[in-house]
Amino acid sequence: MEDVVSRWTNPSVRALAAGGDPIEAITHRAREVALDAMEAGWSGPPFDPMTLADHLKLEILPRQQVRDARTVPTPDGRVHIEFNPNRPVGRLRYSIAHEIAHTLFPDCAAQVRNRMLHEDLKSDDWQLEMLCNIAAAEFLMPTGSFVTELSQTPTTIDEVLKLRRRYDVSVEAVLIRIAKLTNDPMAAFVASRIENGVNVGQFRIDYAVPSRHAKWPLRKGALLPADSVVGECRAIGFTAKGTQHVPGVAKPLRLECVGLPPYPGSTFPRVAAILGELPESTAEPNILYLAGNALDPRGPGEKLIAHVVNDRTPNWGGNGFAVQVARRWSAVQADFRAWVSADRTALTLGKVRFFRADDGVTIASMVAQRGYGPSAATRLRYSALDQCLAAVAEYAARNSSAVHMPRIGTGYAGGSWLLIEELIRLTLLRAGVPVTVYDLPRASDRPSATLRTPSPA
Repeated sequence: MEDVVSRWTNPSVRALAAGGDPIEAITHRAREVALDAMEAGWSGPPFDPMTLADHLKLEILPRQQVRDARTVPTPDGRVHIEFNPNRPVGRLRYSIAHEIAHTLFPDCAAQVRNRMLHEDLKSDDWQLEMLCNIAAAEFLMPTGSFVTELSQTPTTIDEVLKLRRRYDVSVEAVLIRIAKLTNDPMAAFVASRIENGVNVGQFRIDYAVPSRHAKWPLRKGALLPADSVVGECRAIGFTAKGTQHVPGVAKPLRLECVGLPPYPGSTFPRVAAILGELPESTAEPNILYLAGNALDPRGPGEKLIAHVVNDRTPNWGGNGFAVQVARRWSAVQADFRAWVSADRTALTLGKVRFFRADDGVTIASMVAQRGYGPSAATRLRYSALDQCLAAVAEYAARNSSAVHMPRIGTGYAGGSWLLIEELIRLTLLRAGVPVTVYDLPRASDRPSATLRTPSPA
């Protein structure tokens, strides 16, 4: 595993690189192809990979029996591309672009190159697939089409995920493109957890791409400590944000990252990350938004998980977050029932029940929803939620707790997040309490289900 992670071993990759950097080699070759096609009239966005294939005189054939797409050798020593026409348009565009990328390798006609999901990969297949993914990005967002997307400074992992969905490419491809084009002093890198040996638990940087204005070193093979923020990306699509100390840099740097599918044989996700400078002033508190699960709150210190319950029954039903809390910590539900049984006025709107669920984790059950079940009107009561959040702010400040939550009140309660967010700012942030809000990753951010390589996320 260590050799696979730390160096390029795939023979097709080595043949393309010819002793150089494979990422630079595939990027340069793909860019040449895209620029040549644009000189011949290829235009966008969107940039149609079938038109690019026509320019390259690659035959594209529909085949329903093909899972997504594949590159097939022909008797004359060339190749053609077969694709499944029943796939969604975005997935189809990406698949064809990826297969065109396979034709950039000198041995592309040596065998059939099938679309490979993460679970299909063996040995060092991931190296070839990752490079094809990067080349596909050069085709789908070619030079000159991406500069207008770099309006947000500094670059954030949330913006990277939006661009990944918009262009239907991988997180890695978007990060590399941003790093090469942006004026923001930042670096993109991918790291993986070391699973054996003397450095077990630490993270090795597999590769790094600094922007032209990056002011600090970041090299392939460098180690990040086991307690680095990257370790919080424990699942594909989960994001994490924090600071990172880099050797030779006096001040901590801003680090934002997202979990990627792991290497074959590994049980830990790889992590794609942005490293950049911290804002000039961090005195103003703000809500930290992460992709993840509020049942698994991030960071050190005391944690308080806040959620909304209704005023009709002490029994949490349905499929909402309260039920998930009860499944994780059955004692929380039992304590809430006992609390209401002892005093029925406990179910009054605006009341909060605090319960120590685990070492370092307290649950705040906020009675802010009027009744339950289908309703034409919003069941959330904003004034009650405001009262509850004020109580949570006072408790959290007294106990030096950070507050963690899903987007409370927006599910079955039907509340507006814009209003709820403002209430959070007026109560928790105003009291100086750190707040983290979690969104479960979108299905489109779980690439092993839709894309061909192990690298996108």
